[in-house]
Amino acid sequence: MKMIIGGAYQGKVGCATKLFGIDEEAMTNGSTCDFDEIFTAVCIKSYHKAIARFVAQGVDPIAFTKRLCEENEDVVVIMDEIGCGIVPIVKAERVKREATGRCGCMIAENSDTVVRVICGIPVYLKGTPDAD
Repeated sequence: MKMIIGGAYQGKVGCATKLFGIDEEAMTNGSTCDFDEIFTAVCIKSYHKAIARFVAQGVDPIAFTKRLCEENEDVVVIMDEIGCGIVPIVKAERVKREATGRCGCMIAENSDTVVRVICGIPVYLKGTPDAD
């Protein structure tokens, strides 16, 4: 498993293409995909949006992400880093944000490689470029 994380519009999808050779057309979109697609995806972009959909539909995001880690060990997961900044006033937004953070920690723990992208520049938090 590999993880790419960073702020919105920082070039995460481009880094996935450059670092891991995955075409954007081959990526499963967490915003719109069927949940079952996630378990067979080569790469999931916008996984943070899938988590928001889980929360909205009453699906346990932690259990779902645990299953993802167990069943799709070769996937590349791309998600926005959303834990920084002002804490939302609306409880539902706080719940979604916390779930995203917890799921991100689980994915990072289970990943061989974790890359944070800042201004299009990949910074390896776990693993090395040679390991890819």
